[in-house]
Amino acid sequence: MSSSPFLDLAAVAAAVGATRSKNAKRDLLAAYLRGLPRDDLPAACSFFAGRPLVDPTAKLGMGWVQQGAALTRASGADAESVRAAYLRHSDFGDAAAELLERGSTVGRAPTVAEVASTFEAIAGAGSGEQRIGLLADLFARAGPESARFIGRISSRETRIGLREGLLEEAVAAAFDAELGSVRRAHMLTGDIGEAALLAAANALDTAALHVGRPIRFMLATPVADAAEVMRRVDAEAWIEDKYDGIRAQLHISADGTIRLFSRDLNDITRSFPEVVAAAESLAGDGPLVVDGELVPWREGSVLDFASLQTRLGRVRPSAELLAEVPVVLVAFDLLHLAGRDLLEAPLRERRRALEELAPPERTGERILLAHLGSARTADEVERQFDDARERRNEGLMVKDPASTYQPGRRGLGWLKLKKALATLDCVVVGVEWGHGKRRDVLSDYTFAVREADEPDARLLTIGKAYTGLTDAEIATMTERFHGITLEDHGRYRTVVPEVVVEIAFDRIMRSTRHRSGYALRFPRIVRIRDDKMPAQTDTLASVEALFMDQASGRILLATGADGETERIRTTGEAGSS
Repeated sequence: MSSSPFLDLAAVAAAVGATRSKNAKRDLLAAYLRGLPRDDLPAACSFFAGRPLVDPTAKLGMGWVQQGAALTRASGADAESVRAAYLRHSDFGDAAAELLERGSTVGRAPTVAEVASTFEAIAGAGSGEQRIGLLADLFARAGPESARFIGRISSRETRIGLREGLLEEAVAAAFDAELGSVRRAHMLTGDIGEAALLAAANALDTAALHVGRPIRFMLATPVADAAEVMRRVDAEAWIEDKYDGIRAQLHISADGTIRLFSRDLNDITRSFPEVVAAAESLAGDGPLVVDGELVPWREGSVLDFASLQTRLGRVRPSAELLAEVPVVLVAFDLLHLAGRDLLEAPLRERRRALEELAPPERTGERILLAHLGSARTADEVERQFDDARERRNEGLMVKDPASTYQPGRRGLGWLKLKKALATLDCVVVGVEWGHGKRRDVLSDYTFAVREADEPDARLLTIGKAYTGLTDAEIATMTERFHGITLEDHGRYRTVVPEVVVEIAFDRIMRSTRHRSGYALRFPRIVRIRDDKMPAQTDTLASVEALFMDQASGRILLATGADGETERIRTTGEAGSS
């Protein structure tokens, strides 16, 4: 069966992007998917989902530099022209369309299958030069409109207002399938293309989890305090410590193959050999899939997250590093066991099956069970939160024991309760254009603290935040930053340091990335402090004091009667944040 022209797919993508009607988007996609050759379905669905590769775990392996080099070669433009086009559009696909507009297609335009096979060849190429050549040849053949969507797919930003749920609806409409069945198949397989093939074959009931292929992780809805926890819980709440590590999925296949996957579905097996070795003792019960958290751990206690950072990105950690920062997997869910998918079983059943595996005893305490308790009142939740912090964990996970596992979804079955370590008043020194729906506003703020408590003290950067403000606030601040720009570098501009922002964060870490020597973990903007002058912002001494208090475990948080957060040290000294 012949493959469909990629230009047709690009035209549908453009039409989907041109309408704001969800029903119209769905109908356009459904009509296109219905008429596709079956062999093109997986690739087309992947492309609409913003993935260049059909395999959801595979990576293209191309960054901006190589993509830009490919466009330079295909268009005949120089590197500066490519960069300028990208800065004009903040969209690699639009830049590709502009630069290829004056050219002409070379040879026969590519089909969907040929674009898919080119992306696969890029992912498997042995050198950067090969990757650049393959993408350049594809661009040269594609023509401007096809190149626009090829560029967007390669940079994983389709920008057509297509959410995953709407793609599921289109698949259901295309093949007269139940939407719930399509979503279930997508949930189990982790691949919308496979779900579409099953829908087309009227075989959605055969969908199953693939051990060895990660599925997306279930997410938790954040809550502000213990009172909100109990407002959202019908009766009993199961309470787990929220561990400060990295989320991981452990897969043990029927043949004993063991693989670890990170939250972004990357294979991190080789980075944590001690966990893999420990998991071998569970292979006799496989195949199985465990959800958990990789945590730095020594002598029964959690180590600081900063120590885990020394392990991240190390594909083959040395024996010295393994000894210096030992890691365990804290398991809190079981998704598959011995041929049976457990995602649709209630949590109480999944936890019972996990406990029966007895991972701590069988793995020499290398795979632990998450600390589990329960609560029926806000006071009980507060006590357990304090206990979790005493165990050096960052908060609580609150779970409904009757909840099913919903990959990639954030519902009320799981809640997370954290409290910011503190807040710092900082001054904005740089701003950057956003991405996606924020591409036309300055939404990313780089901020700094003062080196000393002196009027002419240097400003030392400590982080960047892009969450916390409303769209209306960002639009207003964009106009303001336009008026106080010092230097325009395209995507990034330096500004007069006059805007004070209150920044909340979870942790302070040492860092060589910022001039302050520190970085904030998960920074977010609490509010614009128009009531403060830049000379009233926090100093490096404030940051260092918080860092030392954090390291010694002396920082707790409390909420005063006026609703203001106070930073309280266990020495009895208190100070407003």
